[in-house]
Amino acid sequence: MRVYVPSTLTALARVHDAREAGPAPLAAYAVTPALREWYAAGDTEELEYAAMTAAARASLRLLAEDPRAPARRVVLAAEVPDGDVRWAPGQRGLEEDARALVQVSAAIPWRRIAAGHVDGEDAAADVRAAAEALFAADAGDEDALFTVDGAEGHELMWYATQELGHLLP
Repeated sequence: MRVYVPSTLTALARVHDAREAGPAPLAAYAVTPALREWYAAGDTEELEYAAMTAAARASLRLLAEDPRAPARRVVLAAEVPDGDVRWAPGQRGLEEDARALVQVSAAIPWRRIAAGHVDGEDAAADVRAAAEALFAADAGDEDALFTVDGAEGHELMWYATQELGHLLP
C-alpha cells in the first residue's frame, strides 16, 4: 500500500541517517475507504494526490511544532505491506484529512521509501508564515486561514530517494 508520511527536512535527516522512518507507530496518509467514499468522483491518481496533500498539511503542523526546522514541507511516499497499515479515524487534523489518516505499525525501511515530495526554496517564506499562523487558523481566524492556504499554493517537488540526501540541512 502506498502511504504518505509527513516530515520535515530535520526529520528527513534522521530518517536518512537511520535508513528507516520510525519508530512505529507512524501517522501517515493513504487512499482509505473513507477517502474513496468522500471523493467518489476521483480516480486513483486524484485520490493519491488528496492523501499526499493531507500529509503536506500534517508536515506544516510538524513545522509549527519545530520552528527551527527549515521552512519546507516534506512528504515521504512509501510502499508498505497492507498488514502494517490500519485506518486511524478520529485522530488530530482537519476532518477531510482524517479521512486519509492511517497508522503504520512498523518502521519503514529506506528501501520501501519510493520518493520524497519537498517544497522548493522559493516556498520558504509562505511556509514559515503558514506554520506560524496554523494555531490561529485552527481557532477560526480567517486571516490566519488565508495565510495557511497560501502555503498550499506551492506544489511539492518530486525527488528520487537518491536525491534526498542533497536536500538535508
